[in-house]
Amino acid sequence: MPAIGETSAQLALRDPDTRLMLSVRDDQPGAFEELVEHYQNRLVGVLHHLVGNATEAEDLAQEVFLRVYRARKKYRARCKFSTWLFTIANNLALNSLRARQRKPVVPLNTRDSGPLGPRPAERLVKDSGSQPSKRIQQQEMAAVVRKALDGLNERQRMAVLLNKFEDMNYAEIAEVMGLTTKGVKSLLCRARTNLRAVLQSYIYMDGEPVPQTPDDE
Repeated sequence: MPAIGETSAQLALRDPDTRLMLSVRDDQPGAFEELVEHYQNRLVGVLHHLVGNATEAEDLAQEVFLRVYRARKKYRARCKFSTWLFTIANNLALNSLRARQRKPVVPLNTRDSGPLGPRPAERLVKDSGSQPSKRIQQQEMAAVVRKALDGLNERQRMAVLLNKFEDMNYAEIAEVMGLTTKGVKSLLCRARTNLRAVLQSYIYMDGEPVPQTPDDE
């Protein structure tokens, strides 16, 4: 979150993506392409987890970038660029889910990573060896994590994805989701409880405890 009274120029000094977006606003050659390249995989990965459909996630990501480009001349840096970008993405994803409830569709296999790289769940399980048995074990664990994330409701899932995969703090998530900081803390607390319930059988692998990371503040 920007400090009180912080100007766009001051925010740009500490957020390189804000500087890049200001270059997009000024129609500097290559700036928009660089912005898309930097965020495309991350955005599609988060949207894929939210809507459960690889093709729809890619379409929504394109719509996000289209809206960013159309709004470039009116852009004013009031928060980190990523916060603004994922606010647009969250709103589009929620609209898509509401439309689906009115007109159900058959989702694609949510386990597929798709052509634009791995979904965030795969990033929870790092490749620490090249042995086939180790890779199989990692793939199995990634599938468990995907199932756990997909079992959350969309609000909990979005909060977890932004917190763990986009490194957003509570205040930034609150801005993206239109919640209070207290509301985000409560949402993440419930999400973590639900995740632990699914993952508790997988806490130990090969007799060694899986390292636990402290909650982000």
